[in-house]
Amino acid sequence: MPIRYAIALLATLFCTAALAEVHEVKMLNRGASGPMVYEPDYLAIAPGDTVKFIATQPSHNAASLPGFLPDGAEPFKGRINEEVEVKFDVPGFYGIQCIPHLAMGMVMLIQVGETPLSDVQIPASLPARAKQRFEQIVERAN
Repeated sequence: MPIRYAIALLATLFCTAALAEVHEVKMLNRGASGPMVYEPDYLAIAPGDTVKFIATQPSHNAASLPGFLPDGAEPFKGRINEEVEVKFDVPGFYGIQCIPHLAMGMVMLIQVGETPLSDVQIPASLPARAKQRFEQIVERAN
């Protein structure tokens, strides 16, 4: 009988992993919403989902913004011109930046889990264009 329980437990674990999704985000010099953008610039995903940042055009990266992560979340930093895949396990809001283009507003927001958008706290220390773009993203997402 214990083997039956072990098999059921393993089957449950494998099914849960199979439900996780991979979302693709393009890093662009110019997109539908202007210059220096991620497309999409907002994702609402489930805990355990992965985001694949695709270096569609040169000179971009994807990195977490210090001070704009949920407590307990691991920061990450992709290399310039390289694709990076990040698994998001901790619920909350993640601010993502292109390090060379932060001052130009190349940012995106990832909402993991059911945390309400009213809980987003955009860091006041961000460059003006990045802060403005985050405000636009939150407004559109509402």
